Amino acid sequence: MALINIQSAIKRVQQIIRKLEPPQGVEILTYKRNRGITIIKIDEDTVSIQERGYEEQTLLVQIKDLAKQLKSIAKREFPRSRKVRVYQLDSPYCLGIKRKQL
Repeated sequence: MALINIQSAIKRVQQIIRKLEPPQGVEILTYKRNRGITIIKIDEDTVSIQERGYEEQTLLVQIKDLAKQLKSIAKREFPRSRKVRVYQLDSPYCLGIKRKQL
């Protein structure tokens, strides 16, 4: 997917997550694809957020609190980035796929 503004990416991720079936998800990556956030839908009310970059952690979050968590994680993981890449994942097994780094 093309580069999109980080604020619109958070809104787009919320829309996509609501439409997905568990265990599908969304991945947000930097331009160089070396840091990212992965959101996997666990059930209709819960998502798992995996942070990979400056910090390595996994959180279980209610969907209603997703935007707040994404904003705080995005500030930490993408401090200078204004544009990010958003990919839809068909299953959690797609996480191991290496994407082309620039």
